[in-house]
Amino acid sequence: MTAPRVVSLAPSATATVAALGAADRLVGVTAHCDLPADADAGSAHGPDSPTVVGGWLNPDLDRVAALDPDVVLTSDGLQADLAEDCRDRGLNVAHREPATLDDAVDGFAARGSDVGRPEAGERLAADARDRLARIADAVADRPRPTAYCEEWSDPPMAAGNWVPDAVRAAGGRYPFVEPGERSREVDPAAVERADPDHVVVHVCGHGDRVDPAAVAERDWVDAPVHVLDDSLLNQPSPALLDGVERLARLLHPEAFSAAGDDSRA
Repeated sequence: MTAPRVVSLAPSATATVAALGAADRLVGVTAHCDLPADADAGSAHGPDSPTVVGGWLNPDLDRVAALDPDVVLTSDGLQADLAEDCRDRGLNVAHREPATLDDAVDGFAARGSDVGRPEAGERLAADARDRLARIADAVADRPRPTAYCEEWSDPPMAAGNWVPDAVRAAGGRYPFVEPGERSREVDPAAVERADPDHVVVHVCGHGDRVDPAAVAERDWVDAPVHVLDDSLLNQPSPALLDGVERLARLLHPEAFSAAGDDSRA
């Protein structure tokens, strides 16, 4: 069977396809998509890398259609209209809107089916659940420190969607947004009342290029400030498991300091 031609319009979908070992099926991606250096992208359809079709919210749909994809991958409610525009052009679209950590993990298997690698998708989801189980074992019965996670800083926004689940999976408390709810502007007084033990900054689109001192100098922040690459928490791809593991190490360093610890956290 010929491998499907895939256009990914979502960075999370691109990262997941690469983790599935299917980067060679990508014929188009957005300017915001990153492929790992060792991903053999383009080998199934010629020597070139996937065509960049524009931004993730404003791709050139003429360019997408010209690539003659078998499937176009979109993600998040912000791309719902874009998905419909693609369908209006007769394109086959696989649109996913994960809202929680469970949704994100289930989405790995779904993406495997989307690109003709269902077994790889099931394996990737199973591996993610195993990683979460190991973290849960490591942090079980420990006090749960409170973490405030900031997805945007102007204005400050408390992270939602799967981030509340991620904090809880890492052994913490997150009283700012309920799991599955969208990120929202935060009331500084609410953060002060919650008295977080840790502040985690992962500003969307900034990677890890944020000065923690700019956050620490706020008069309503009185806790260590940690900057994480935004892909570790903002993206419902396998990178999210790396993010949970990083959070677990921040919140419970003593749980992972024993010699011989074989969790990847």
